[in-house]
Amino acid sequence: HPPLDPRLYPKDTKPKFNNLKSKKACSFHEFACSTNDAWDIDDEEDDNFCGTPFSASFTPSGQDLTSVHNQVSTSSPRVNGKFVKSSSDADLNTTSVRSSLQKQQSLPVRPIIPLVARISDQNASGAPPMTVREKSRLDKFKQLLASPNTDLEELRKHSWSGIPREVRPITWRLLSGYLPANKERRELVLKRKREEYFGFIEQYYHSRTDEHYKDTYRQIHIDIPRTNPLIPLFQQPAVQEVFERILFIWAIRHPASGYVQGINDLVTPFFVVFLSEFVTEDVENFDVAALPLETQRNIEADSFWCMSKLLDGIQDNYTFAQPGIQNKVKALEELVSRIDVDIHNHFKKYEVEYLQFAFRWMNNLLMRELPLRCTIRLWDTYQAEAEGFSHFHLYVCAAFLIEWRKEILCMVDFQSLLMLLQNLPTIHWGNEEVGLLLAEAYRLKYMFADAPNHYKR
Repeated sequence: HPPLDPRLYPKDTKPKFNNLKSKKACSFHEFACSTNDAWDIDDEEDDNFCGTPFSASFTPSGQDLTSVHNQVSTSSPRVNGKFVKSSSDADLNTTSVRSSLQKQQSLPVRPIIPLVARISDQNASGAPPMTVREKSRLDKFKQLLASPNTDLEELRKHSWSGIPREVRPITWRLLSGYLPANKERRELVLKRKREEYFGFIEQYYHSRTDEHYKDTYRQIHIDIPRTNPLIPLFQQPAVQEVFERILFIWAIRHPASGYVQGINDLVTPFFVVFLSEFVTEDVENFDVAALPLETQRNIEADSFWCMSKLLDGIQDNYTFAQPGIQNKVKALEELVSRIDVDIHNHFKKYEVEYLQFAFRWMNNLLMRELPLRCTIRLWDTYQAEAEGFSHFHLYVCAAFLIEWRKEILCMVDFQSLLMLLQNLPTIHWGNEEVGLLLAEAYRLKYMFADAPNHYKR
């Protein structure tokens, strides 16, 4: 579910969340009983859902998203890029805006961060020209990638603080272990791996209707339209078919876990990054079917192999009883109890269990909490970090929780806390916010990773 935009709701009104009962929930059981989740659609609804996955009622068009943005933009006037409640407020703010204008003129203008439905990061189309520093970084990446044997350690070092959009596809392929460091071998490896993937398709994909696999395929078929429903790209039939093939082949080749809800989200960053190699305009509205068939096949195969490499490191998150997630949530609880005892005691006071909100953080790698553009930036660092997806992610989750300290401590009942933690307002986050989050996560890792007794009881 995408994060809520707080600007859509005036202060004196509260959004309605899934027909919540008026009575306050005092326990997670009551909260769960009073809440409908997207995963809890019954079988009959699922069948109807699958029958028309591309209906107009379900798929928001680009115009729909634009109209929402326009409603928000026109309902409240802007002052210095911020929304104010009325024109009188705007008048009151004019003086302060003028007084600070001279100070701001010497600073670089930061582009407006797009809505959650926009994939492009701040270095993509519509952004100001590249700064000298950004061009220097891009040149350094190009130099590393052009060498006969790419120095992967040096590449990781430069990737930690973000990878330029122009070289992100090739860099992700290298850092994930999909491509070799030796430049001469890359084309041969790509050709062989892409052929191998489509060999799997020919060998196994027809079995999706077999008795043994039909439940797996059915669940995949149900989940895919729910993947980033606000982004038109992912509602295209061609894209959904790609995702179905990727997930089904992965599931039958990994019987220890099979397909688990949440894995469908993990395909999207790879697909978008590899698609961006061939798209100059906005990716979120691009018609994938317009690409040459061979290009479509290459994007699909590369997305499969890079997702597989990622999941190889966190597969215990998805095996029976998901022990990897259980252990990570417990470690998060222990860590937070040491770094911010106020938040920890606040959760205990209102009987909030970490599993109730952090399970999704671990299962989906925070993809349900952040806009996709932020996830892509986050994954630049995860791929640069040793055990980024399995180990460093714990510290990112801790830093992410502490980021909302003030808001958490203001909530004084179970239901309000759960609603906040499941709808954190990150809709306008961009590279800057993710960079600060990663810096705090690195600080926590530096303090605690090599000294586990600091956070173990």
